[in-house]
Amino acid sequence: MVASIKERRTRTLLTLYLLDKDKPHLIYNAKIKTVFSLPADSPRSRGTVRQMLADEVIVKHESGSYQITEKGLAELSLSFPYVRFTIFPWDGFYRIITYEIPEKKRALRDSLRREISGWGLGPWHRSFWLTPHPVAAALQALVKTQPAFADYVQAFEGKPVVGDLKILIEKVWNISQVEKQYRQIFKEWHEYLSDQTLSREEKLKKIVNKYIEILKTDPGLPQELVGQTWIGAEAWNIFQEMRRILLSA
Repeated sequence: MVASIKERRTRTLLTLYLLDKDKPHLIYNAKIKTVFSLPADSPRSRGTVRQMLADEVIVKHESGSYQITEKGLAELSLSFPYVRFTIFPWDGFYRIITYEIPEKKRALRDSLRREISGWGLGPWHRSFWLTPHPVAAALQALVKTQPAFADYVQAFEGKPVVGDLKILIEKVWNISQVEKQYRQIFKEWHEYLSDQTLSREEKLKKIVNKYIEILKTDPGLPQELVGQTWIGAEAWNIFQEMRRILLSA
């Protein structure tokens, strides 16, 4: 099945981020396309890239390489929340999104869940979702483009004044389970690196795919909530070193 424009766009942004957001990259390089599962160089793909340039989420250098912009990083963080607070500071606010869509409108409810699935939301109470990410503008844009949501969605912003944040973080985001998932990925990465039947390219492709799985589910909480030694930061550093070594030859 041909990837949608949104999928091609997000995959391109993610590739530029994982390769190194601070440097330009040749995204049509055969090895890069294979390792990061980029769409083939086609009129559709080139059209997506042209639109991304127009939207200023990427820039093109004279060498023909591309680089993700700050605007692109902000867009990417709506699909991969881990990205945001590795780039931008946290403002200290939490966002609460609440919605109750009746069963007879299940398709609408499922559509909303898909749209907001990458916003770092955690279940606080029934129909109440919490996130530290600044998603108000994205939610307003979503309701504007899909007015059917307006009758069912409400959102609030604020700061806690009472309560143990450690208890809140574990209850809402089940952070201990996220940590276990990271540790399991470390084991699988080690197995890939030790597999003598795999080429460097094949090893890195498996490592990338496994890493994307956890980045999709990691709520991307700011350092103020998870601490400086959070395992997600360790995973990022390990991934960068593996990528550098396996792409060097």
